[in-house]
Amino acid sequence: MLLLAFILGVGNFAMHKAVLESGHPLLGRMPWFVHMLSGRFSIAVEFVMLLAAMLLGTNGYPQAIWAYFAYTLANGVAAWLIISRKV
Repeated sequence: MLLLAFILGVGNFAMHKAVLESGHPLLGRMPWFVHMLSGRFSIAVEFVMLLAAMLLGTNGYPQAIWAYFAYTLANGVAAWLIISRKV
């Protein structure tokens, strides 16, 4: 389960970076804290979410990893919509 969470985390980081670098006009409308430190703040939040899922998953709460899996699916759809300019 830990390996699954790690692989999902790598995917989330890749999608997050791709969206930040896409130059989509929607990014300009985001609140100031999204742009803080050139997007590093939002990457740090992504890391905290991955860390929480991994820690909870290894300490007897596998539901946390399944929730992170659902979060990754939602991120994938959102990233695809933003990068393909469907939104």
